[in-house]
Amino acid sequence: MTFADLGLSDELLKAVTESGYNEPTPIQASAIPSVLMMRDIIGIAQTGTGKTASFVLPMIDILAHGRSRARMPRSLILEPTRELAAQVAENFEKYGKYHKLSMALLIGGVSMGDQMAALEKGVDVLIATPGRLMDLFGRGKILLTGCSLLVIDEADRMLDMGFIPDIEEICTKLPPTRQTLLFSATMPPVIKKLADKFLSNPKTIEVARPATANTNIKQWLVPVTSAKKREKLQDLLDSENVNTAIIFSNRKTTVRELNKALQRNGYRSSEIHGDMEQPQRLAELERFKKGEVNILVASDVAARGLDIKGVSHVFNYDAPWHPDDYVHRIGRTGRAGATGTAFTFATAEDAENIENIEKLTGMKIERFEGAADEKQAEGEGGARKRGRGRKPEVKAAPAEAAAPEAREPRAPREARPPREERAPREERAPREERPARDSRPPREDRAPRPREHHEPDTTPDDGWNGPMPDFLMARIAAD
Repeated sequence: MTFADLGLSDELLKAVTESGYNEPTPIQASAIPSVLMMRDIIGIAQTGTGKTASFVLPMIDILAHGRSRARMPRSLILEPTRELAAQVAENFEKYGKYHKLSMALLIGGVSMGDQMAALEKGVDVLIATPGRLMDLFGRGKILLTGCSLLVIDEADRMLDMGFIPDIEEICTKLPPTRQTLLFSATMPPVIKKLADKFLSNPKTIEVARPATANTNIKQWLVPVTSAKKREKLQDLLDSENVNTAIIFSNRKTTVRELNKALQRNGYRSSEIHGDMEQPQRLAELERFKKGEVNILVASDVAARGLDIKGVSHVFNYDAPWHPDDYVHRIGRTGRAGATGTAFTFATAEDAENIENIEKLTGMKIERFEGAADEKQAEGEGGARKRGRGRKPEVKAAPAEAAAPEAREPRAPREARPPREERAPREERAPREERPARDSRPPREDRAPRPREHHEPDTTPDDGWNGPMPDFLMARIAAD
């Protein structure tokens, strides 16, 4: 099957061919004809299978006929992160270069002035993150009553980031008669409830079992101790045939520290995380795409939907807290039919996270044979499990080192005779009682306490208060 068989326009086919694509992916082949027929769609596919093009391509043909009005976008695409929104905008520019469609990108971290100016002119396609969209809507800068096509992309990520209430509110402000497309890599119950509420008789397209990982990705689990993580990462970067790699960490502080450590050791690395300004994040992504750096250390802001060609390896420096994030992280490699490799570092504390990942994906991640710290990590994990809530075990001393008079083992409680029949304990010698205070001799009759001998010092004291008084001198002479 080719793109020409999907019913797309000639102008769109020309743009797709110039982009280097000839055959549609399974999700594209199934979704594009249904979208062109104005059906509501629920698209479930593993990451890296071309979900973005499956709604961008038919949207361009649908919106090719019509006219935009000021502050009333004709279509709306909701994305969970700024990077994903910017990437979708790039796809629209690439595939829609032979169509005269206007577009606006509403994301946080940049000035509102240019965004509001674009809305005033009227846009055919509005690509937005929920936060910035709600902000401008509250200011009265957007009217959604003319929006006839809604796309909710990466719905499971929306759920993780807490955007579901915002999406529900946005849906209530849209016309009730509209076309809605919902795409997600997983389908948790909350997303299913959202689809049932706001989609009308949707067609479900599922090209892979929910939360399955790409079969083109070779997955390895690397048992390691926390202290050896950085050393093990550098060993793998040197020993594996790493062309370009993304290293994921759970914490932004770890991202910064790890990037600095890699740069000190001569690696061409960069970083991206949520504390960076949006222009800086986009600039670092562009450097990575151009090959100026070949290692990108990132938090989960880069885990979803980013389409970067040629990523050969993904390293989970920290095992993800949410099992869904694992599927999205490793999906940055092995894209568009290519193969890739994913390494996940696992300490003893990550046992539960790894178990949840394997339960979600339905497969056991193969242990990496080259993990030098595997036995050490397993020993550490076993020791921690055995020692949890207990005092450390004390090993028995060897026989030759034992005391010569070993105490006989105590008889069990049941075998002991009644208390009244036991032999009485040996009588202890009574403590020497101190005489009562009244029976002591007077103080002057007691023997003097021993004291050190001091020679009398008869030199006058010319200190703070002048010479020492005579009565003190007489006391010293008497002693």
